[in-house]
Order: sequence, then C-alpha cells, then structure tokens
Amino acid sequence: MDRRCPAAHPDDPTLCVGPPVVTVLDAANAGADGCEHHAARLLASLGGGRVYPLPHAPAGAAIRVFTAADTIRPFCWVDAPRTEPSQLSAFENRARQGR
Repeated sequence: MDRRCPAAHPDDPTLCVGPPVVTVLDAANAGADGCEHHAARLLASLGGGRVYPLPHAPAGAAIRVFTAADTIRPFCWVDAPRTEPSQLSAFENRARQGR
C-alpha cells in the first residue's frame, strides 16, 4: 500500500494492514476511516472513542479493532517510560486495579 489510511497518525511509522474497514469516532464525533491496525492504535489513543464497521467491512472487523485497542498503549509509537494511567492500555489499568 503506497498511502496510509486516514486513521494513521503522522508520527506512527507503521504501514497499513489492509484497506480501511472501520470508522473510529472520538468523543466529539470527529472520525477517521482506517485499516484494522491503525484504527486500533487510534482508538487506543482516544478517550471515549468508538468504532463502527464500514459497509464493506469483513465480519467482525469492528470487534477485532475494539479488542486490539484494549491492549495497546496510547500513542504506542512514542518510545518513553510509561507509568501514569493515561500512558497505559485499558487492560493494564484494569490489571493494576485488580479487575
């Protein structure tokens, strides 16, 4: 893929994994279409984000993105120490709370 999907952050060096198949919306309903890979990374970096399949999406695409985002740290391409809850994945924060 020569170009990256709209959900790919400019600082994220990774390539798309397939075509855009979902839309990720933030808390204000601004959105971006993305491949599963970049959509999960974007969703993990948003507070109150949501994901919806595009009409041509393969079955389960939105669920896969939602599930993957749970274990991805916000702005995961940033190489820095991460100790604050806002810097950890939702999964890591639940584990810290014993849930």
